[in-house]
Amino acid sequence: MYEFIFTFDNAWEMGLFWGAAIALSGFLLGGLFIVTRPQPEVLGHPKGLFVLFLAEMWERFSYYGMRALLIFYLVQHWMYSDSEASVIYGAYTALVYITPVIGGYLADRYLGQRKAVLFGAILLTLGHFFMAFEGGGGQEDPIINVFWLALALIIVGSGFLKANISVIVGQLYSRTDIRRDPAYTIFYMGINVGAATAAIICGFLGQTYGWQYGFGLAGFGMLIGLVFFVLGKPLLLGKGEPPKILEKSRELSMYGIGLVLVAMCWFMVQNQGLVGILLGTFGAALIAYVLYIAIFKLPYGSYAASPSLWVNLFLGSSGLAILGMFFTAMGNQSFQTVAVVGGSLMLVVMIQQIVSHADEIRDRIIAAMFMIIVSIIFWALFEQAGSSLNLFTDRHVDRAGIDASMFQSINAIYIVLLAPFFAAAWTWLARKKAEPSAPMKFGLGVIQVGLGFLVLVWGANSVGVDVPTPVIFIFLIYLLHTTGELCLSPVGLSAMNRLAPAHMGSLMMGMWFFASATGNFAAGQIAALTGAEGVSEEAGKAVVLGVYSTVGWVAVITGIAVMVISPLIKKLMHLDTLKDDDLEGQSEIGEPAAAGVHPTTKS
Repeated sequence: MYEFIFTFDNAWEMGLFWGAAIALSGFLLGGLFIVTRPQPEVLGHPKGLFVLFLAEMWERFSYYGMRALLIFYLVQHWMYSDSEASVIYGAYTALVYITPVIGGYLADRYLGQRKAVLFGAILLTLGHFFMAFEGGGGQEDPIINVFWLALALIIVGSGFLKANISVIVGQLYSRTDIRRDPAYTIFYMGINVGAATAAIICGFLGQTYGWQYGFGLAGFGMLIGLVFFVLGKPLLLGKGEPPKILEKSRELSMYGIGLVLVAMCWFMVQNQGLVGILLGTFGAALIAYVLYIAIFKLPYGSYAASPSLWVNLFLGSSGLAILGMFFTAMGNQSFQTVAVVGGSLMLVVMIQQIVSHADEIRDRIIAAMFMIIVSIIFWALFEQAGSSLNLFTDRHVDRAGIDASMFQSINAIYIVLLAPFFAAAWTWLARKKAEPSAPMKFGLGVIQVGLGFLVLVWGANSVGVDVPTPVIFIFLIYLLHTTGELCLSPVGLSAMNRLAPAHMGSLMMGMWFFASATGNFAAGQIAALTGAEGVSEEAGKAVVLGVYSTVGWVAVITGIAVMVISPLIKKLMHLDTLKDDDLEGQSEIGEPAAAGVHPTTKS
């Protein structure tokens, strides 16, 4: 036992905790020093950038600090089974990625980004503090309703803040300012600093001293971020304000919509099947809508000028696909065939139009849609980190006494260390005219996430299921998942910006977020398969490894298939005729861009 203010099981745990605390304090003091300088700019950037850096760092600290503990809280405190907890976790993270579409839209049209971020930060602060009210535990405890309210507040608060704070970063710079991309890199360092330190500090306190301490510290971190954002308003130079003068009644009505969303999320996070219905039905409708625009309206100028036979066939097949997805999500598996038939007919119409009527904008949108669908597979496996992989680390890994939640920091640390090398590698390969295409990188990303699971399965089986898995294999799975993420996440963001026509930028970015939401929900369903209550520890471990082996091989095969057809998708991108209208924020690393906004272009 080691003791320095807190009691630690070993020197490694103590070193990790205080190292994270010192790093977080260093960034806090450094940020305070920068924003209090008399100069309008520091280190070549406006001080408003560092205000946003600090606000986002503390917001991510609160979010990832809570996330590191959530699956354990559901299983060990509220006494849900592994399967039930995984489904709740998946529904929660899915809703976190759906609400930015609404938060971004309301900010774009009415509130402006600054007020939307402020409102989101207030909801987040309340939500994280409510998480600290744990009651006596068990599902019969009435305090569980406070827990559901806390999740709902965090979901909606993330929707308003996440969708808009990165937009303000871009507004601090002119469209042609060469400092824009470095600014986003600095800003997203805040994300990963907050994520890495939160999992270590909040995870340790929550699992060692009590849930209320881990969740309470996460709430306190969000409060610090809120204070920074409020006091730093003058340094934002008037950016992020409403697009037009906002009447007080209209502003209050926007906040009212936010509270209605809280009530809806409070209900949906308790009834996770509704989230699946929303994702399945609305997702099918959204895909049909975007393809309808891309296949007919854009190439022909209007729907009236489009070939009526193919328009009617597409509309009919879209109806079948949406109807099939709705009833399948409702639990009627016999409608899977209807959904497949409808989707297949939509594909037939799309291919016929590609062959018979040339149109580059349509082809680029279809290429973007392909990558969006592939990303769902990636996120469904990658997001096992917070649920089934977190539980596996806790129960079946030789952790040398370190709390399992602290391992949630590995991904963020890897991103900080590896992102500059990936950026440099893509640049070097581009100069050599050997850079892989975006769809090829997507294939590589999916293969790596699959290989991560296969490496863990091999490592666990090599020592025997009755022996704790060496911790090195947890570091390896996170390494492969992080390199896969760096092949897909920032690349996907850039691809959406490059391929979407200007008037569809918000819609395509919204679809990117929606794909992340769908992937997170699917991750909960996959994690539920790893639940093995009522059996021995060895049998439970074997169940998890069996699921991981299956999804690992499926991912590898899928990734190879994506790589095989990537030349065709690259051809649909028409990069040789793409005009120089790259959108702002393409260099964002490790976090999706804001949805629901109308991106501006560099001149």
